[in-house]
Amino acid sequence: MTNVQVPVPPKSTKPGLKREIGFIGLLWASTGSIIGSGWLFGAKDALQIAGPAVIISWVVGGICILILALPHAELGGMYPVSGGTARFPHYAFGGAVGASFGWFSWLQAATVAPIEVQAMINYAGHYTFAKSWLVIKQTAAGPQPTLTGSGLTVAILLMAAVTAINFLSIKKLANVNSAATWWKVGVPLLTIFMLAVFNFHPGNFTAANGFDPDGVKGILSAVSTGGIVFALLGFEQADQLAGESSNPKKDIPRAVIGSTIIGVFIYLLLQFAFLVALPASQLGTTWKNGLYTAMTGPFADIATLAGFGWLAAVLYIDAIISPGGTALIYITASSRVSYGLSRNGYVPVVFERTNKAGVPWVGLITAFIIGCICFLPFPTWQSIVGLITSASVLMYAGAPLALGVFRNRLPHEDRPYRLPAATVMSPLAFVVANLLILWSGWSTDWKLGLAILIGYVILVGNRLFNLNPTKPQMDWKAAQWLPVYLVGMGLIVFLSDFGPLAHPWFPLYWDILATAVFSAIIYYWAVHVALSADEISNMINTVVVEEEATIPGAA
Repeated sequence: MTNVQVPVPPKSTKPGLKREIGFIGLLWASTGSIIGSGWLFGAKDALQIAGPAVIISWVVGGICILILALPHAELGGMYPVSGGTARFPHYAFGGAVGASFGWFSWLQAATVAPIEVQAMINYAGHYTFAKSWLVIKQTAAGPQPTLTGSGLTVAILLMAAVTAINFLSIKKLANVNSAATWWKVGVPLLTIFMLAVFNFHPGNFTAANGFDPDGVKGILSAVSTGGIVFALLGFEQADQLAGESSNPKKDIPRAVIGSTIIGVFIYLLLQFAFLVALPASQLGTTWKNGLYTAMTGPFADIATLAGFGWLAAVLYIDAIISPGGTALIYITASSRVSYGLSRNGYVPVVFERTNKAGVPWVGLITAFIIGCICFLPFPTWQSIVGLITSASVLMYAGAPLALGVFRNRLPHEDRPYRLPAATVMSPLAFVVANLLILWSGWSTDWKLGLAILIGYVILVGNRLFNLNPTKPQMDWKAAQWLPVYLVGMGLIVFLSDFGPLAHPWFPLYWDILATAVFSAIIYYWAVHVALSADEISNMINTVVVEEEATIPGAA
C-alpha cells in the first residue's frame, strides 16, 4: 500500500512539545537511562545467583536486549511521536490493545525513578551519620538496606528535586542529562580499568562452590531477577522523546541501537571487573553466602579493600549522579507516555497540558506522586527490580507485534531504518520478551498481574466518567488474542520450573519450549487479526502527521 498524502494541519497556537533534541541528546537520553543504579548493584546481585557463570548471563541478557531494541529502532524512525512505546500497539491494534500496552509502558517508566532514588540513599549508608538515619541494613530477606522513616523523607525530597528539574525546557533538560551521562560513562570505564588491571584474581572463576553452582537455571534466573535486564533497560528513551527530536527519522534509530551496544559493552566489562577484583576474604563456601553479599556500595567497597580510596570517593559521588540522572530521564519519559496516552484518549485530557516551556507538567506531578507511593511497598532496591523488569519486557513485547503488523499491512511505508530479516527477528523478539517474563518467576509476575488489573480499573474509569473527549474505538476483534496472551503467560510461569510448584508441569527446558511455542501462536494470531491497512493509515494520518507537522522542514 502506498502512503496516503494528506494536508499538513496548521500548527497549534497552544503551548505544545518542542522539537529541540539532537542526536547526542537522544543517544545520551537512552545511554543515561541504561547506566544508572544497575551498574552500582547489578554485578553483586547477579553474581549471588549465578556465580562466575554470570558472565554468560550478561551475554544472554545483552543479546536479548539487542533483539528487543531493533524493532524499536525501525518503529521510532517511522513514527516519531511522544511516548512511542505506548502508541505503536495502538496504531496496529486499536483501542483495547493500545490502552493495555500504554499502561504497561507508563507503569515501567513511573517506577524506575524511585528505585534510582533508593540506590542513592543505599550508597549514602556508607557514611557513619547516615547508617541508622537513612537505612537499616538487616531485613527479614537478608542484608538488604531498607528505608527508615527519615530515609523515606529524604527519598521524597530527592524525588521532588528530579521532578523540579524536569520543568525546564526539553532542550535544557537534554543538556543537563548529556553532561551527566559523560560522567556516568567515564566513571564505570575508570572503575573497570583500575579493578581489573590492578586487582586481578583469576582464581575467583572457580572459587566458592564453582563456576556455575546452579547450572542453567541460575544463569537464566540472573538475567531477569539478578538485575541484568533491569540494568540494560533504557534504550527506548529515544522513542519516548521522539516527539521532541529535531531530526527523528535519522537520529532515533541510531540512538536506540547505539545506546544498547554501549550499555551491553560497559556492563559486561563491569561484571568481569567485579568478579576478578573480589579479594579471597570476601568469598564464602558458596556464592550466595560470601561476605561480599553484605556490601552496601559494592564497587566502592572493593575499591577501598584494594587500597584505592580516591576511587571509592569518586564512586560515592557517582552514586548520586548516575542514579540521579536515570531518575531524571525516567520522570521525563513517564510524563511523555502519559501525554501520549491522553492524545490517544486513554487517560484524562488534563495530561496534555503543557507549560510555556512545552513540558507536560501534569504528567510530571503524577509521576512524582506515584514514585513516592512506591517507596512504601518496595522499601529496598532489590524488592522492585523484578517487577520493573517484567513490566518493561511486557511493554517491549508490543513493539515486535506492531512491527509485524506494519510490515504485513504497510509494506511500502517509509522506513528510515529497515530491520534486516524482520519476518524472523520480529517474532523472535516477541519470544525473547516472554522468556524474560518466564525467567522473572512467579513471585514477581503475580505482582505484575495485580498492577495490570489496577491499570484496567483506571482506564475504564476514564471512559465511564468522560474524562477525555477523545473516544478511541476499542477494536475488540483486533484484541481477541490479548486476554489469552496475558492469562496464558501467567499459567506457563506458574506451571514452570520458575513457578511455586514442587513438581512443575514444565521442567527446565520444557518451560522454555512451551513459552516459545505459545509466543509464536500469539504472535501470528495477533498479526492476522490486527487492524486493516486503511484503518491503520487513517489513524496514523490523523495523529502522527499532526505531530510531524512540528518538525522543521516537514511537509
